[in-house]
Amino acid sequence: MDIFQKCYDFDLDKQVIAKGIYPYFMPLDGMEGTEATFEGRKIIMVGSNNYLGLTTHPKVKAAAMKGLEEYGPSCTGSRFLNGSLKLHQELEERLAAFVGKEAALVFSTGMQTNLGAISALIGRNDVVITDKDDHASIVDACRLGMGEIKRYVHGDLDQLDRILSKIPADQGTMVVVDGVFSMGGDIVDLPKLSAICKKYGTRLYVDDAHAIGVLGGGRGTAAHFNMTKDVDLIMGTFSKSFASLGGFVAGDAAVINYIKHTARSFIFSASLPAPNAMAAAAALEIMETEPWHVEKLWENGKFMLQGLKQLGFNTGATQTPIIPIIIGEDELCFRFWKELFDGGLYCNAVVSPAVPEGMALLRTSYMATHTREQLEKVLDIFEKAGKKLGII
Repeated sequence: MDIFQKCYDFDLDKQVIAKGIYPYFMPLDGMEGTEATFEGRKIIMVGSNNYLGLTTHPKVKAAAMKGLEEYGPSCTGSRFLNGSLKLHQELEERLAAFVGKEAALVFSTGMQTNLGAISALIGRNDVVITDKDDHASIVDACRLGMGEIKRYVHGDLDQLDRILSKIPADQGTMVVVDGVFSMGGDIVDLPKLSAICKKYGTRLYVDDAHAIGVLGGGRGTAAHFNMTKDVDLIMGTFSKSFASLGGFVAGDAAVINYIKHTARSFIFSASLPAPNAMAAAAALEIMETEPWHVEKLWENGKFMLQGLKQLGFNTGATQTPIIPIIIGEDELCFRFWKELFDGGLYCNAVVSPAVPEGMALLRTSYMATHTREQLEKVLDIFEKAGKKLGII
């Protein structure tokens, strides 16, 4: 059997392309925050994780350009060897202070952060427990670890309690969960989750990729609930609110030091280039000194949620400016995406395995920099497309 046979047989994309409704890998000519350009046509972007709109902020752009001028485009080595810069350490200190932890460690991507930190902590006699809607990076990180993996139905913390109650006391345990779930936009019930973890002496790791810059005045899920001391490890990414690339994990200094010396995705990857690190640092400063960006994000998110609900769309259980439009059937979801795209709107079509079978959705997310005029136009495009396809 040729191991490549599955590649030759794969034709899912060809089937959708043939119908003219393929929604992925769109080659955009340009992207400037709230707008993108496709084949010379301007379209409104509501499919980005640029929550605070900082990719277009002059301070962030200037910091990235300064990093390129002073350090070049690459460190050409891992942090472990020749790739550590003073600016990496300064950024880690500032990030730790921002989320209220002793220390932080910066990785080259958010994916690598989870892969490295989680797999380094889960040994052969340990058990890691995750929510079934956790991000793919958490799933893969747990697989890389040497311990046992258990999962509970999304949001079912009573099931989590039952799972933990059956694990022997001599096994180490850690719960890993998203603070804000990237597809549904809902927020983890951190007070109840923390209480269960404390009941069984379980460590708690919160992935705040979609929460930093959004919740808790920008400081994330733990700050949102005033429970920073109750979360053992906080993970964040630079590819969303920080308008850059990279990621970090923050916690007790001893734990971060252990991860620094054992996380394979950290040790064996080139370090974060200076332009990305300096852009993230500039975004961090903006979050610290200009709180109105977060306030505007929530104002826009609430406006859109109310508008989409009034039109009759199913927006699920979202509690954030991530607003899913639940469609159900894959092809209808793709057709709806195409109608919106042709109407001048860019969002994301999401199907299994990113969401459960039969729960295809359009993922929309909003920015602090969207204007009211743009958002009203978005609602108008949604209404026309939804009525045309019989969705509303």
